[in-house]
Amino acid sequence: MSAAVIDKSPIICYPQTMLRFIGPLFLCLNLLAPGAPEAEKPAEAPAKETPPPPVVEPVVRESSVTIDGKKVPYKATTGKLQLKADDGKVRASIFHVSYVRSDVKDVSARPVMFAFNGGPGSSAVWLHIGVLGPKIIKLPGDGTLPPMPPVRVTDNPLSILDVCDLVFIDPVSTGYSRAEKDAKPGDFHGLDEDIESVGDFIRRWISEHERWSSPKFILGESYGGIRAAGLSSHLQTRYGMSLNGVVLLSSLLDFSTLQSAQGNDLAYEVFLPSLTGTAHFHRKIQGDREALVKESTEFAFGEYAAALLKGNELESAARGALADKLAKLTGIDAATWLARDLRLDSTFFRSELLRKEGKVIGRFDGRVAWDSTDKAADSPEYDPSYSLAYGAFSTAMLDYLGRDLGYKEDRPYEILTGKVQPWQWNTSNEVVNLSGRLATAMRDNPHLRVLVMGGRTDLATPPAGVAYSVRHMLNLPENVRHNIRTTFYDGGHMFYLNPPDLLKCRTDLVTFIQAER
Repeated sequence: MSAAVIDKSPIICYPQTMLRFIGPLFLCLNLLAPGAPEAEKPAEAPAKETPPPPVVEPVVRESSVTIDGKKVPYKATTGKLQLKADDGKVRASIFHVSYVRSDVKDVSARPVMFAFNGGPGSSAVWLHIGVLGPKIIKLPGDGTLPPMPPVRVTDNPLSILDVCDLVFIDPVSTGYSRAEKDAKPGDFHGLDEDIESVGDFIRRWISEHERWSSPKFILGESYGGIRAAGLSSHLQTRYGMSLNGVVLLSSLLDFSTLQSAQGNDLAYEVFLPSLTGTAHFHRKIQGDREALVKESTEFAFGEYAAALLKGNELESAARGALADKLAKLTGIDAATWLARDLRLDSTFFRSELLRKEGKVIGRFDGRVAWDSTDKAADSPEYDPSYSLAYGAFSTAMLDYLGRDLGYKEDRPYEILTGKVQPWQWNTSNEVVNLSGRLATAMRDNPHLRVLVMGGRTDLATPPAGVAYSVRHMLNLPENVRHNIRTTFYDGGHMFYLNPPDLLKCRTDLVTFIQAER
């Protein structure tokens, strides 16, 4: 999940406010009686160094899961890894869960994948028990209906643990990860600060587990794609760690693809194919979906883009023709398109598409449609696809951590948190765009492969955004452009909640990991 903005609300849908607590300030004064001689000042005691936080021993559990009809034994390790400054002081403790197949005699050739979600402010719970790990949350039907609470995990026969070891990372302030006494949480809440700390964790884990010779992959969902792109370059230049693969799952690379503004119409073009895919699902337009999405994509970055560039100089006849075409591709009538100057954002679309039915559709997944509580509103009052997932994943993860993995803490496990705000973008008033860093990593490591995975009904980070960014990697050498592969799914942002997509996801990941081995 991500916090990129297109409709003035964060993708992960958590509150963006933070409470600031100001402790009382005590001033101690030595008062002397009038005329009394000055008291002799006692010698100052040497400053005491803050003791390092205690090392919490990890919890190790042995288990097995049947994948592809074969029993896969594994060791699950749950705990924290301490990040230290050059002077040895502990900066942060990173909570993580790793799964290592236990019947592999030589791990030097065994791939390992580091996975994280986005936000910023999200733990790795979604990837962990939603798609990749040996345990998975059980959702009914096609993932558009909420499960009956309480929710628990079950064995995941579609995990990729049979072909790849897995490490799930919770960045600082998410999950149980925290900054320690010698550092401030804000030291990790920023674009480059986050990349540096997660990169340091990966380096430490690789070293402590003697996996430098293993093939290495990173997978980031949503804002995690920004992190993954940054890590691909950072790990290579900072530590000499060349990756084998980067997976961008429902991700973005360039925030300008999501953020419309006066004079910047790119986001309208990027979202249009996803509006088409969603309208087709709800039967507001007819025909072959893939053909319609292809037509919508070509129109968005062709005739539609050229028309928007003309601004208020676009002729009236052309406006009418464009509105008719947009209506056929989205199920929203031409009059509405004309009234909104041919620019219709995904937020309004979510309220408008099923307005007559009294429903709003989801942002994470446009397939999810629940009852509206304000049928006249221009923007949805809530995101039903978020409501569907959040409670189920939270309950299942906490039960799994305590019951199955045997790890408990008094502090809350931060599934999604606004405590990472304000996030420091370090961009000197420029729009965040990490596609250049990924291209540089691929240039310097021509064996690095990239898999882009996108859902047709994702109204948070539409697949056309990453595709646009890839097309504009002008510093990407031609000889490595074929290293980028894109695959699509029927569902939305978390397409893996749709059972057919979950099966396809495993197939695509296994093929990607095992390619050219």
